[in-house]
Parts: sequence; structure tokens; C-alpha cells
Amino acid sequence: MYARRRRTYFALMGTCLALFVSAWSFVRLWSVEAAVGMAFAAMLLPPLAAWAANRRGPDDRWWDDPTGDRQSDEWWDELDGKRKPEP
Repeated sequence: MYARRRRTYFALMGTCLALFVSAWSFVRLWSVEAAVGMAFAAMLLPPLAAWAANRRGPDDRWWDDPTGDRQSDEWWDELDGKRKPEP
């Protein structure tokens, strides 16, 4: 899962960089409007890349992983109904 999210992030950020550099390197020579449009599209990609990189998939079980604190884990297990409270 992590590798797929990382590849998605780098692909989006690479696209962003390619759009921005090409817009102001050579596209502006033919059409300033197209260069501005490409720069605007490049501006929208970094938040999408951050969203894609930090997205949790259905197989990511981060919410019920043990914390390492024995007392806290027992307490959460009791609240979640995984373990009966001791009398």
C-alpha cells in the first residue's frame, strides 16, 4: 500500500513540475493563455498529491493497532468489546 501511494505522489508531483516548467519555458512563446492554464493546473496538483499520499486504504488497519502502552491497550480493548472487563 505504501509503495503505491508513494508512486502516485511522485507521479503527480512530477506532472506538476513538468507542467510548470514547460508552461514557462516554451509554451508561453506560442500562447500565454495556455501557459497560464498549465500553471493553474500545476497549482492544483500538489494538494491532490498530498491527499493521495496520505490516504488510508481499506486494508490499512491503523486505527486498531496496539499503541505499546499495556494499560491503554487493555482499556481500548475493553471499550471496543474485544475483552470482557474483569470484576
